[in-house]
Order: sequence, then structure tokens, then C-alpha cells
Amino acid sequence: MKKKLLAICLVLLMVFTFAACGPDKENGVSAELTSYEEALEAAKGTTVTFYGWGGDEVLNKWIDQSLAKTLKDEYDITLERVPMNIEDILAQLSDEKQAGEEKGSIDMIWINGENFYSAKDNGLLYGPFTSLLPNMDKYVDMEDPETENDFCTPIEGYEAPYSKAQLVMITDTAKIETNAIPTDAKSFMGFCKKYPGKVTYPALPDFTGSAFVRNLVYELCGGYEQFTDMKADKETVKNAIQPAIDYLKELNPYLWKEGKTFPASSTEVQNMFAEGELVFHVSYTAYDVAQGIENGTYTDTTTSFQFDKGTIGNTNYIAIANNAPNKAGAIVAINEVLSAKMQQTKFELTKYIPVVGYSKLSDKEVKAFERVDIGKGSISSEELLSKRLPEMPANLVPIIEEIWLEEVVGK
Repeated sequence: MKKKLLAICLVLLMVFTFAACGPDKENGVSAELTSYEEALEAAKGTTVTFYGWGGDEVLNKWIDQSLAKTLKDEYDITLERVPMNIEDILAQLSDEKQAGEEKGSIDMIWINGENFYSAKDNGLLYGPFTSLLPNMDKYVDMEDPETENDFCTPIEGYEAPYSKAQLVMITDTAKIETNAIPTDAKSFMGFCKKYPGKVTYPALPDFTGSAFVRNLVYELCGGYEQFTDMKADKETVKNAIQPAIDYLKELNPYLWKEGKTFPASSTEVQNMFAEGELVFHVSYTAYDVAQGIENGTYTDTTTSFQFDKGTIGNTNYIAIANNAPNKAGAIVAINEVLSAKMQQTKFELTKYIPVVGYSKLSDKEVKAFERVDIGKGSISSEELLSKRLPEMPANLVPIIEEIWLEEVVGK
């Protein structure tokens, strides 16, 4: 009798141990994922949610039609795209953490910059997980500084690259004089004087407007190197960027509404430019002009340009929520995003700069990328990347934005 009872206890112990340590098929979760193969098995038949900004309809189309279809056909994973601004995503994650919810509602997150810094610092992200992704090592240049740091914040395996972005400036050559395109901050001032009231940029903290101001800060304040280890102190930062603040105040009288107010978003500036109210637009989407010409938003005479000293670029990433209900599904989905096939179809449709390292591609894969037509009015990837400037530490960005609001608007 004792032996029978002992046997029953051992069986129950094995069952409970397997339940605690093995994959949870209903949710695609494992208490401790140790390999991609384990994630692949646990993810079958599950749904993974992908939260991120939903304002890019072309990107949404790629997610819904290309990525989601591949995940369903090849891995039996259903991808659910949830459009939400990153501020609301982080607020939701924070609320769930405070409420002690071990399983939340968010799996994958489109994120970068100061938002990644904040989310990682507050323990809202799962990781490290990138070592579990076969395609990370197979296709991504692991020596790229942006593979290791996001706005100078060490990534440490808490996010995987999604696509690259770079600041470009835009004008319509049919509406300006020949050779009027500015090449630096000094000639940009002349450009604004030449076309008073026809130039502006998005109000900070708009992501693109903030990057444009930082680009001017680099040029006017001695480059980006000094900011890489600068103390996140308002007085220190203000002293460092004072030449740029003085420049922006001098610029104001020649801007739209004399710099007393600024458009609230880059989308608003884009609409004003497309309607002919402005002769200048700035975008963090490198091939924005090509897309605009193709869909009729811009005229055929619209073109992109950079300053001679370059423009700021960054990589955007995908992270996994710390309380994600389907970590296994997220890992499989992110690995697929990094495949040469998905990066190529994304580049073809959205024109977002790929994150694959071309030296790691096969000849066939390289030719597939080279066949992509980047469209009219665009700057080649080679030229863009040759003038690519790194981002500054994420904790300095809100300080610069605060100084701009206090010292530039209406001044």
C-alpha cells in the first residue's frame, strides 16, 4: 500500500513539474525559454499581438498582408496588429505592472530611443531574448553600433532591429529658384529669408521635429561627440546647445507665423507642404518622397536632400513586454521579421531601410534587394548611410525639448 501511494505521489510530482516548466500551449509561454526550437513548438496555434504606431498605412499593409500571412502559413501563428501610440503602450504596461498582472495584453512592441530607455529602466521589457533568434546572427551585422546601442542606451538583448530610418529634408524644385536648396545651417537661414513664411518644422516633442533640431545642434555646437557621455543636467545641456538656441531664435521671424507657433506634428507639416503652403518639409522616412510621388501626395518635381555634414539616423526595434502572454510567439515572429525575405518585401513595399547586413546575404538575396526601385526624388541608401549621424543619449532628448519650448517658441 505504501509503495502504491509513493508511486502515485511520484506521478503527481512529475505532472506538476511538467506543468510548471513545460510550454503552455494555450498561451505560447514557457517559464524559461531556452531555445528557438522550444519557442517554435510552443507558438504553434497561438495568437501574438503587435502594438505600435499605426499611422503608416503602407507599413500596416505589409504587416497585415505579408508578415501575418507568412506567420500563419509557415508557423500557424495568428498576428494581431494593435495600433497605439507608444506613450499609451508604455502607460498600459506600467499600469499592468503596478497591478501585478503577470500576463498582460501586449506581446511585441515597436519601440526605440527614449521610450526604450524608459521601458528598459522601469523593468517593462522581457529579455535578453535576441540570442534565441537564429536570424539575428544569420542576417544582422552584429558589429553595427546600432545593434548594440539605441540612442546610446545599451540594448543587451532586450530588443531586435526592425528597420532603419534617417532624416531627410524635402522641397519642390518647381517652387524654388535653381540652386536654392540649402546645404548647411547657414544656407538654411538664407533659404528661410528667401521664402519667408513658407518654412517651418514640427513643434517639439514631435519625433521628427526634435530630430531636426538635434541635427542643427550637432552642426552648430561642435558635433555629436560631446553629447555621448554628457550629464543629463539641464544647465549643462543648455550651455552646450546655446549656439543652436540662438540660431533658432534668429530663424523664427522668417518662419511660418514668425515662429510664434509651430505645427503640432510632422503629418501636419507634410499636409501643408503637399498643399503648397510650405516649400520645405522634413521627414524621418528616408524614402518619403518616393512614396508621396507614387501615391500622388507630392508633385514629380519634389526631391529629398541632406546637409553636407549629414543627417541623424537611427534604428527602430521590436521588444517584448515583460508580462507578454505569448513570449514564444513573439520570438518566432521577430525572428521571421529579421529574415532576408521579410526584410526585402518590407523594403520593396515601404522603402524603409533594411537592417540586414548585405555582406551576410547570398548573391541571390543581394540581387533581390538591388532590384527594389527606391523611386523618384530619393537619395540612394549608400549616400544616406555615408552621411549618417548617430543619435545622442535618450535621456538628453527630453531636456533639449524642454529647453526648446522655453527658449525658442515665440521668442
